[in-house]
Amino acid sequence: MKTDNPKGKLYLIPTTLGESDPMDVLPQTVKRAIDFIDHYIVENEKTARRFIKAVNAQKVQAELKISLLNKHTEVSEHNAMIKPCLEGINVGLMSEAGCPGVADPGAVIVKIAHEKGIQVVPLVGPSSILLAMMASGMNGQSFAFNGYLPIDKSDKKSALKNFEKMSSDKNQSQIFIETPYRNNKLLEDILSALQPNTHLCIAADITLPTEYIKTLRVADWKKTKVDLHNRPTIFIIHKM
Repeated sequence: MKTDNPKGKLYLIPTTLGESDPMDVLPQTVKRAIDFIDHYIVENEKTARRFIKAVNAQKVQAELKISLLNKHTEVSEHNAMIKPCLEGINVGLMSEAGCPGVADPGAVIVKIAHEKGIQVVPLVGPSSILLAMMASGMNGQSFAFNGYLPIDKSDKKSALKNFEKMSSDKNQSQIFIETPYRNNKLLEDILSALQPNTHLCIAADITLPTEYIKTLRVADWKKTKVDLHNRPTIFIIHKM
């Protein structure tokens, strides 16, 4: 859609965190944006089209112009993705789950938009990181998201102990994630590496019917059974 502004805008469109009705967790501003945007930058075309259809079933899928931004995308392709904005066309940037640009490759497109003087419009939606932090009971005044831990067992143990020390020294909650099929192994490593009184929050399947959020001391987690296999999960630790 053409705009009165000589440049289109880059809309950061949040998606659901799993298989749920978009309108249960997203505001009407997201639907209104999808109603008028036909150009999208997404991680996966199939899931993006399914999401758009769930939000607006009347949207003509054949008219959508979709660019892929994932680990296979060449850096040389980035500028072409945002070129429609320079031609007065609005573009929607969508994450595979949650908010674009946060633990998401979309940040590189947002950076280019700023460099080219394109207005960036973030829309309200679910962020698993913030929702987990809100529900953890830990320090929401000071926290850090650390992404994925090292795969090597000894490096992972060192990273966990380092996060534990930082949380104690800075009174700062430490957040991290893992590939869902490795969640149970990561939990084993956490319980093995950390001190008994360190607090651990496990937040799985956030906003879904199977949502599970609980904060306990490591010593108490060792007596608790939970299966996190293939469930999107946020881990937060804090040593008081």
